[in-house]
Amino acid sequence: MAAGNFIRCLDIILKHEGGYVNHPADPGGITNLGVTKKVYEEWVGHPVSADVMRKLTKQLVAPLYKKKYWDMLKCDGIPAGLDLCVFDFGVNAGTGRSARYLQRLIGAKEDGVIGPATLRSLTFKTVELGTVEMIDRFQEARRGYYRKLATFPTFGRGWLRRVDEVEAEAKGMVRK
Repeated sequence: MAAGNFIRCLDIILKHEGGYVNHPADPGGITNLGVTKKVYEEWVGHPVSADVMRKLTKQLVAPLYKKKYWDMLKCDGIPAGLDLCVFDFGVNAGTGRSARYLQRLIGAKEDGVIGPATLRSLTFKTVELGTVEMIDRFQEARRGYYRKLATFPTFGRGWLRRVDEVEAEAKGMVRK
């Protein structure tokens, strides 16, 4: 399993998330290091300014990513490489969606919450298919998700490039 892989995966995700943006076509609005203003305000418990958002650092957002994404998705219990894919999709499209896509892949109940039953099913499916095949299948499902979004014409090339790059990184993380 991937226990202790959080910082490595976070570094990869932050490369893709980039810095401060406020694209008018992005429904997330003001975002920095992949954290939307709304999510950061929920995290700190009060409204924040655009200036506060501009000044976010990895050190400030890492605990948020750990608790709200990595831990929520039980990534410490997911094989190395696949943990990155599940974490990245959770950051980009929501933890419930990422969990459901993983559950669909392994034939588990699709409730959007990764718990002991999902992790057991994941273990069996990984033994059957291997981690690399699991990564391939999960990432292909992600591509299908992005292609169906109304904002695909604006952001699609970037999303698909991200999926490809995360897939390559993930396969490099698989312990042989």
